[in-house]
Amino acid sequence: MRRGGEGENMAVPQLTSSSSTRRLSLRTTRPDPFLSLCKCFSFVVVLSAILCIAVNVLSAIRSFKHQSDIFDGIFRCYAVFLACFVVLAETEWNFIIKFWKVLEYWVGRGMLQIFVAVMTRAFPDYSGERKELVIFQGIACYMLLACGSIYVVSGILCVGLLKRSRQKQEISREQAEKDLQELERRREELEQLLITE
Repeated sequence: MRRGGEGENMAVPQLTSSSSTRRLSLRTTRPDPFLSLCKCFSFVVVLSAILCIAVNVLSAIRSFKHQSDIFDGIFRCYAVFLACFVVLAETEWNFIIKFWKVLEYWVGRGMLQIFVAVMTRAFPDYSGERKELVIFQGIACYMLLACGSIYVVSGILCVGLLKRSRQKQEISREQAEKDLQELERRREELEQLLITE
């Protein structure tokens, strides 16, 4: 019975890079469908706000060019500013949320979007000179109005809290996966050092 030599003859199980890659790929999960839905909805809101910006810029240029109604042009400039603010609020930058806490809540965002939609719809062209602009204005207005209404209803139902908690879980899961990958890489390095010795 050779007890001293047994340790020398035993093979150390090695983890090849292909098996570790397979194991890591099995651990990665799909993105949260709820968060994906929220991202798609944010994209629709941003698109609607950009349409409102375009409509209001065209209306402001037309008002200032014809000098028919300067008040309408100034009103449109305010609507452009607020629509840009809607786009910035949808990015959820910490800078924006830190200074305007009301935009952290979905009801606040929805009210802002509804206000911009109403401003976009105000002072329609009843003369009939620019029918395509009126149609474009209606599409942009009602899209943003619908998004704002969805935001208000979702905010009342506390969907924003659910989204924030899911985002925190997603961030912690991603951090855990990065830590695990780092540990796997370090383990492979240590195994290589053991093999070379």
